[in-house]
Amino acid sequence: MIDNFMPRQARLDAPGVLQHVMARGIERSKIFCDDKDRSSFLERLAVILEETQTQCYAWALIPNHFHLLLRTGPTPLSTVMRRLMTGYAVTFNIRHRRSGHLFQNRYKSVVCEEDPYLQELIRYIHLNPLRAKLVKDLKELDKYLWTGHSALLGKRKNPLIPKQADQPNRKSVIPNPKSEMSLAERTIQDVLRYFGESFKVARRRYRQFVKNGIDQGKCPEFQGGGLVRSAGGEKAGLLGRRKEEREKGDQRILGSGDFVGDVLRKAGEQLESMTKKRMSLDEIIAIVANSTETSIEDLKSTGRKRKLAHARAVIAYVAIRNLGYMGIEVAEALSLSPSTVSQNVEKGKIFLDRDEDLKVILQIN
Repeated sequence: MIDNFMPRQARLDAPGVLQHVMARGIERSKIFCDDKDRSSFLERLAVILEETQTQCYAWALIPNHFHLLLRTGPTPLSTVMRRLMTGYAVTFNIRHRRSGHLFQNRYKSVVCEEDPYLQELIRYIHLNPLRAKLVKDLKELDKYLWTGHSALLGKRKNPLIPKQADQPNRKSVIPNPKSEMSLAERTIQDVLRYFGESFKVARRRYRQFVKNGIDQGKCPEFQGGGLVRSAGGEKAGLLGRRKEEREKGDQRILGSGDFVGDVLRKAGEQLESMTKKRMSLDEIIAIVANSTETSIEDLKSTGRKRKLAHARAVIAYVAIRNLGYMGIEVAEALSLSPSTVSQNVEKGKIFLDRDEDLKVILQIN
């Protein structure tokens, strides 16, 4: 279960690292009301993972939140999560005839050091339905549809394999990855190789590993990083470490001091390169139009409806204050006068502060 989200910080979005991702419903409300919702979420996730070449090692759907253990490829995590959460929220709202935000603020992500934590996090995430009392015991969890545990055991079809790539694998020995296999199939094999060379042995050892973790409880150290959290929440666990290593702590990272420092360095390099490629004005206008249920044509027209004025103010604020565009550039893009744009910039911040989902989409911290 997710107890408390960390204070807002810039995300670490370095490519290729392991990330434990969590998101919950606004005011802890349900984001999955029934199996149709859960299936819709997983179908969307399957397509996005394959298209972005993002590996998902573990996942669990709880009525008011979800957990994912991801390794991104060339596509940034922020883009993957924006597609997943925004698309699912729209579908959910239409299906349940509701409006407004579905998720509570931003998703939370914790970068994890692979060697000590990959297997532990897979177990931790897959035991979530048992801790949440959605299943009564491990035997029931073995066949439970809404976590990756049953797919690893081969008890259920893996829902993260896109339908067009769903082919049965009848081999008893875990094969080497093949290009014609879907990424989700290869990821299952990657996980099982940690436990054995054949499906039978690997699955037996994996299940025993999960069974051994049932008595671990909530494991809060897996929900937030930093060396104190990595040491199980006890500062005593840091005794004996070098002073330089003890000082390398970050709540967004789960791992050793050296790993923390390395991730921060790499993320800084990635951030520097990304800032050189700012979002275009057309992209900002399209995102705001979609989020506010207006059209690009209306935003660029002389229409004076309140909804259009609010949307234009948000565009002006994001473009000028966050991305460094000149007021005259924004005015030309929206067919407005420069004075109108300048008068509405600060109003845009007020409107944007009321819309956390749009902040996530626009990557505004």
